[in-house]
Amino acid sequence: MKIKTEVKLIKNRAIIKFEGKNFLGEIGIDGRIFKALTYARISVGVISQQAIENGISVLVNEADAEKAVNCLINEFEQERKSGKVSLIYSISNVSVIGFVSKDFNKIMSELGRNNIFPLILNQVAAENRVNIVVTSSQDEKAKNIIEAEIFARPKTVHLAIIGHGNVGSTLIDQVLESSEEIRNRKKIDLKIVAVANTKKIALNRSGFSENWNEEILVAERPSKVEELIAFSQQNQLENLIVVDNTASKEFVKNYPVLAENGFDLVSSNKIFNTLPISEYRNFRHILNKKNKKYLYETNVGAGLPLIDTIKLLHLSGENITRIKGVFSGSLSYIFNNFSVRDEKFSTILKEAVEKGFTEPDPREDLSGSDVARKLLILARELDLINEFGDIKIENLVPENFRNLTKDDFISRLSELDEVFDEVKNSQQKNHVLRFTGDLHGDLQQEKGELDVKLISVPAESALGQLKGSDSIFEIYTESYGENPIVIMGAGAGAKVTARGVFGDILRLSESK
Repeated sequence: MKIKTEVKLIKNRAIIKFEGKNFLGEIGIDGRIFKALTYARISVGVISQQAIENGISVLVNEADAEKAVNCLINEFEQERKSGKVSLIYSISNVSVIGFVSKDFNKIMSELGRNNIFPLILNQVAAENRVNIVVTSSQDEKAKNIIEAEIFARPKTVHLAIIGHGNVGSTLIDQVLESSEEIRNRKKIDLKIVAVANTKKIALNRSGFSENWNEEILVAERPSKVEELIAFSQQNQLENLIVVDNTASKEFVKNYPVLAENGFDLVSSNKIFNTLPISEYRNFRHILNKKNKKYLYETNVGAGLPLIDTIKLLHLSGENITRIKGVFSGSLSYIFNNFSVRDEKFSTILKEAVEKGFTEPDPREDLSGSDVARKLLILARELDLINEFGDIKIENLVPENFRNLTKDDFISRLSELDEVFDEVKNSQQKNHVLRFTGDLHGDLQQEKGELDVKLISVPAESALGQLKGSDSIFEIYTESYGENPIVIMGAGAGAKVTARGVFGDILRLSESK
């Protein structure tokens, strides 16, 4: 006889909890419970014993919960007086999900990843038949997850995109354009259900389409993480990923509460990974406790596979002795061009601003802080406990320019030319300028040495041959000796960064 594989959801149930001591092993307890409830014309669904709680759970219709409690209180009056039975009470608003599956552990793992933990679990091992009881607030989500596993349906992954500027809007377009192919090829159904900026959040249970920008314009909900969490819970959304495309110091404060509420995270925002080491480690503890993941490959090197490479080398026991390179696509473009073209520094800098390679205020790039954050992120991948204050940073913005308004700074760029001409002309022959990050020292100790500065290198060296806005990273290890692993490629641009973020989303989706 063929066993049905239907996933059956029964709502409006209640659990009658029966707790006490030294009575679980007594013969006839289950029978007395069943008989008492049957005489009271109360239908009994599941009877389950929990040795850890020293109790029994009985499933009944929600409408019969109060009657069932009173019935069992009367039936076990003597045991209550003797102390064998301490509590008889009900838990309402639960549902039963029944299914048949040979891969029960995989299903339980998927439920756990979505913060769904059955209140009652009843297995008939010989038939691979399982009944689980979950809260009504999670029953539809649990059913969707189970069905996706049993019937090999496309797994729905719900995305919340925070920030829809250059990178965010490019990412949304990339997801929408690729969604059908990903559904067919990878059996993953990506749905963008939330898009937020600093002021408003737009929510769509069915998923946004190409007109997402119009929905943002008419959105009225305030951009608060509580709105997103409530929306995900009310709609019982499974496989949740928040994607942070901002540079917000405020939004990263929400990472722990998002992980606590069932969200995995993908981020191009570098700020969290450079917070004090205590906050950095506490968040990793929360991720581990909640079985959540946090991917941030684009924090360093945009779409280049740098962080993953360093993680794999470190986890394999490879002793990384140094990491250095050109970390900023913006500064790469500026100094690659300034070194070989007969142009003033201010001309090259204005060109970089106009092409969108720098931040709107280029001092954010020239200060070296962005490179420093990236260097610190890599240091922490090696389990070093360096703080941002440990980094020696050469700020290329003269002190008297640092407090000017952006417009005043831009209008006075030509005043920088003399300084940079002198630096350029003082180099050795066949040398070029590169703004580098360098992690070195004894990296087997608690802290390494981190330097961010402008240096002169031979034009024929790996750093010297860099072109355009590319980044380059040299990873030195004991095994490779003087020959570093070199990773080089596009280090800036919305499309490259968005594609790297998209890659993290897909990796997370496939691991769920």
